[in-house]
Amino acid sequence: MEWERREQRAVLTLEDGATFTGRPFGAIEAMRHGRRGEVVFATGMTGYQEICTDPSYRGQMVVLTYPLIGNYGVTLADVESRRPWLSALIVREASDDYSNWRASASIDDYLAANGIPGVCKLDTRALTRHLREHGTLRGVLRVYEAGETPDIEALVAEANQVHTVTDLDVVADVSIKAADTWQADEPASAGAPRILLIDTGYKQNIARSLARRGLEVIIAPHTVTLADVRRLRPDGVLLSNGPGDPESVANLVELTRVLVWEEQMPLMGICLGHQILGLAAGAHTSRLPFGHHGVNHPVREVRTSRVTVTSQNHNFQVDAATIPAASGLYVSHINLSDGSVEGMAHETLPVFSVQYHPEAAPGPEDNQGLFDRFAAMVREARTLARSA
Repeated sequence: MEWERREQRAVLTLEDGATFTGRPFGAIEAMRHGRRGEVVFATGMTGYQEICTDPSYRGQMVVLTYPLIGNYGVTLADVESRRPWLSALIVREASDDYSNWRASASIDDYLAANGIPGVCKLDTRALTRHLREHGTLRGVLRVYEAGETPDIEALVAEANQVHTVTDLDVVADVSIKAADTWQADEPASAGAPRILLIDTGYKQNIARSLARRGLEVIIAPHTVTLADVRRLRPDGVLLSNGPGDPESVANLVELTRVLVWEEQMPLMGICLGHQILGLAAGAHTSRLPFGHHGVNHPVREVRTSRVTVTSQNHNFQVDAATIPAASGLYVSHINLSDGSVEGMAHETLPVFSVQYHPEAAPGPEDNQGLFDRFAAMVREARTLARSA
């Protein structure tokens, strides 16, 4: 990094008055007037590039618990979205030196080119412990020149005015604006089952995972209507991951209710899509104290007792006790760390959802088989419909 940056300080002030200091990198100018957002932590040892480009982090500053970030650079072929979405990246050590024959830039250059500020030389262990104790907190990040003194009282007051992701229309920020066809490396064969992937902040590996199973993938914006769905004539629908509060996409909750319980469309939900399915069934959702962000969360399938390691990135959960029995949905997976709902499935309809990310890259691949399950359900439902 440039020498003069060492004379600058980046100050993160949280709404409860806690203050942490580090060195700025990335888009430093973006911190001049303050970068704001919720502060969360993620525990993966790898995957900083995928974290930066995961739309589910829209409106949040992400603290990485692994101490060395940037040592394998940035490879543009591995991004999960069209741009980075997080408000800021906070790390212990940011490496300008990287070793990876596929890489084309350092993490510093990549963040700077995309207007995302970063902080290094910050005590991420202390910050993570603080968030574990107090939950997700709002924060303000500013950069100061040598000799400047931060007004901590003013910064705390500013942090308390920061909008949470519940207050913001973050899904509208990240969703595409018009339906488009996913351009797979190997196009689906003529007459292949068509999947409508509703984009509330989808990760590209979801589309890749579907396409690898011989499915045609159409990506639709979060504003998609029932008339749009009928016009596109999909054989199945996938509700994607995404940022924010599931109650903010009431149109998709109602659309999902119609697709599942009236149209009986094969449907799979991932993360935010899982929460949307829960609301459509009449269940309630609530916010977790500090969310699940990492690639090492153990999950148990209830009926088989099979345990897999999962990648997760969410702040909300479906409340198990509120799932109506009349909906036909049951809790299929639970989190072994806190008992929260990690999956639902319908007793008779071709419908299921998971709170975690089976497409995670990099991350555990234990759950890629869920895409096989969905593809099989779609093909079976289409065969039954054509023979009726």
